[in-house]
Amino acid sequence: QVQLVESGGGLVQPGGSLRLSCTASGFTFASSGMSWYRQPPGKERELVAYIRWTGTYTNYADSVKGRFTISRDNAKNTVYLQMNSLKPEDTALYYCNTLLGGNNYWGQGTQVTVSS
Repeated sequence: QVQLVESGGGLVQPGGSLRLSCTASGFTFASSGMSWYRQPPGKERELVAYIRWTGTYTNYADSVKGRFTISRDNAKNTVYLQMNSLKPEDTALYYCNTLLGGNNYWGQGTQVTVSS
């Protein structure tokens, strides 16, 4: 079955950096687009970044452009989210996602807290 396992979250000070990882299994990762979403406390889940299966196309939410970078390693079945210049408003539960056959699949999430 499809499994997505996120890691790398934690507590970081404003201006700091974190790198999230999502390791996938149960589907052909190298042929699948991957996304990172986040859900801040008390708010709706929102798309943060997307990467095409080839890795040649990426897209970002306006709020993270220039600070976050999504990348993938198809040999390791892993997608990454490098987050720099973190702000308190980046605090959220971050989820890995893929859309397969019209169905959305989600990981369990990893918490990112930006606070001094």
